[in-house]
Amino acid sequence: MREGIIFVVSGPSGSGKTTLTRRVIKMVENLSFSVSFTTRQQRPGEVDGIDYRFISENEFDEMVKSNRFAEWAQVHDHRYGTPVEEIDRIRTSGVDLLLDIDSQGAKSIRKRCDSGVYIFIIPPTFDVLKDRIMRREGERTDEVARRIEDSINEMEEIHSYDYIIINDSLDEAVNKLKAVIIAERCKRERVLK
Repeated sequence: MREGIIFVVSGPSGSGKTTLTRRVIKMVENLSFSVSFTTRQQRPGEVDGIDYRFISENEFDEMVKSNRFAEWAQVHDHRYGTPVEEIDRIRTSGVDLLLDIDSQGAKSIRKRCDSGVYIFIIPPTFDVLKDRIMRREGERTDEVARRIEDSINEMEEIHSYDYIIINDSLDEAVNKLKAVIIAERCKRERVLK
């Protein structure tokens, strides 16, 4: 049985990466999503254990101390982490893994897995990005400003990714992400391994 491929999807807040990955995960067979842990508050409509695993700062500290994260990062005053156990369990079962993480987390994953596929999602324009961030429910004005600033910093990491998908039309972006996954599964070195 082949080991699963890790697909790392990153992009600034408001790029649509989470919406995009949620759609693709429902459409592509043999592809699983790793649910991250976070210390941030649950947003309306989010389900614990499906969207994220919401935990306290103390619980997160304990997980960091016991090396239970493949990567973790401080983002917008909150912490997010991808559990090692879940990555290993999914990959060793031969299922491909889709990670929706920021560029800081992607760097950590790259150190652990240089055979991963790194995909960066961007909006068509900076104005569209700002509009998406401002329309997000539950965001305070100071948090919106911070997310816009952090998005600029996140965009500076774009050159370290294998693929770039412009999310102008969600359906088109979904098709492009599916195409990347299919193409990577067909690479000679993966098929003949």
